Amino acid sequence: MKKLISILSLVILIGYTVSCDQNFDDFNTNQVNATAIDPAFQLNAAVVGLAFPTLGTLTFDVGIVQQVISPNSGVLTGANYNQDNREYSQSLWQGYYRNVIKNTRDVIARLDGNSNRANLIQMARLIQAYGFMVLTDDYGSIPYFEGGKGYTSQIFLPKYDAQQQIYDDLIKEVREATAALNASQRIETADILYGGDINKWKAFGNSLLLRLGMRLSEVDPSKAQQIVSSIGAGPFILNNSDNAAIRHDNNYQNPTGNTLNSTEASNFYLTKPFVDFLKNSNDPRLSAIAVRYVGAKSGPEQTMDRASFDANMQVGMPMGNDNSGAVKAAADAGLASFYEFSQADRRRVAKLTAPNFLITAAQTNLLLAEARHRGWITTGNAQDYFHAGIRAHMIQLGLVDAGSTISPEAINAYILANPLNSSTALAQINNQYWVASFLNGPEAFANFRRSGFPVLQANPFPGREVPFINRLTYPNSEISVNSDNVQVAIAAQGADNLATKVWWDK
Repeated sequence: MKKLISILSLVILIGYTVSCDQNFDDFNTNQVNATAIDPAFQLNAAVVGLAFPTLGTLTFDVGIVQQVISPNSGVLTGANYNQDNREYSQSLWQGYYRNVIKNTRDVIARLDGNSNRANLIQMARLIQAYGFMVLTDDYGSIPYFEGGKGYTSQIFLPKYDAQQQIYDDLIKEVREATAALNASQRIETADILYGGDINKWKAFGNSLLLRLGMRLSEVDPSKAQQIVSSIGAGPFILNNSDNAAIRHDNNYQNPTGNTLNSTEASNFYLTKPFVDFLKNSNDPRLSAIAVRYVGAKSGPEQTMDRASFDANMQVGMPMGNDNSGAVKAAADAGLASFYEFSQADRRRVAKLTAPNFLITAAQTNLLLAEARHRGWITTGNAQDYFHAGIRAHMIQLGLVDAGSTISPEAINAYILANPLNSSTALAQINNQYWVASFLNGPEAFANFRRSGFPVLQANPFPGREVPFINRLTYPNSEISVNSDNVQVAIAAQGADNLATKVWWDK
C-alpha cells in the first residue's frame, strides 16, 4: 500500500512539474506592466520634470534676485546668507538630468529615422534645449554633449563642456528644430504643453532662440544681434494663451506652492527691495502678489482674518538677517514679529495648483522691447513691446487666480504713468523683466546677471561668502563619482564656488 501511494505521488509530481514547465512563460510574464511606452508620454514626463525644484530655487535663485527670502539657517541656508548649501543647490541639477534630459535623449534616440514622428523629435529637441539652458545658466560648464546619455549610450561619466560651446550648439538645435516643425506631418495630440499645436511650438522655439540670443548681449553683442535679427517676425509667444506653462492640479501640485503651503509656510517672506520697488511705483501687482498677516506673532497666527492685501500695508523683510536679525528688523519696522512681514500669497500666486511658467508673453515682449531699443530688430516699437509685456504679466496674475485680477483701469493707469524713456530704457525694461519673472527663479537669476538690472545692494549678512552669488556649485555626487571630469571643468572655468562667473556674465 505504501509503495502504491509513493508511485501515485511520484506520478502526480511529475505531471505537475511538466504542467508548470509547459506554462512557464505564461506564469512568468507580467500581464500588467507595459513592455513599451509611447515616446510622446516620455516627452510629457520631461515637460513635467521642468518644474523648478522647490527648495533649490527658493533657497537660491529667487533669493539671489531678492524677491523671496528666509531668515532661517540650517537646511534653508543659501541666498539668505550668501552661503553655499550643496544639499539644495544640487536639486536643479539632479532633477533636470534625471527627469528631463534622460527622457529627451531617449525620445530622440528611439525615434531616430522615424519620419512619421518627426514633429515629436523636434519638440523633444526644444524641451531638451530649454533644460540644458537652465542648467548651464545656473552652473556654467556642464556635461552637455555626453550629458544624460547613461541610458542611451552607457556614458556614465560624461565630460563637461564649456558654456560657450554649449550655447553655440543650443542655438543650432533650437534654430533647426523650430524650422523643421511641420503642420502637414503627424500632429502629436498627446502633448501636454500645446496639444501638438505646431504654430505654438514654433512660437516656443522662436521665443527660446530670442532668449538665447539676448543672453549674449554683453559677452558678444554682434553675435547676439545676428541671432535675434535672424528670427524675423517669429511667431513668438506674445499672448498669455501661448505661454509655455506646466499646469498643476490637486493630484500633481506646483512644487513651490506645495512647499509654501506646508512645511515652509511661515518661513519665506517677500524682500524689502522687491516690495519697495512695487510700492514706490504704485504698481498694482503688489496687491495681487502679496499678503501680510497683520499682528501675527507666530506661524499659526497667519490666518485669513489677519490677511491684508492692501499695497500700502505691505512690508518687505530686509536682506541679510538670521532669526535674531529678523526679530530686530521687525521691531524696527513697528511689527509684532517677523511673522508679520509680507509673503507671496500662498492662497493665490503660490497656491498648490498655480502653473509653473517657463516662457511667457510678458518675458518675450520685454526682450523684444530691448532688442528693438538696441536696433537689433526693425519691426514694432520698443515702447509698445514694453507696455505689452507689463500688461501681459498683470493679466497673467489674474489667470493664475481670480483673486489676483488687476482691473483694466489700473493696468492702463500704470502704463500711462510709465512711458519708456530712451535714456533709461535698459533699466526700465529689465526691471520689469525682474517683476514679470516672479517665482521663475532660474530665469530671473540669469537675466539679472546678464543685464545688471535691477540694481540691487549686496547682501549685508556678516557671514556671507560673497557679496553676490554668481553661480551654483556642483553637486557632491558629481564631485565624488565624476571627479576627474569635474576637476577638468573647474580648471577651465574657475573655482567651484559662488563667486565664479559663467561665460556670458560680463
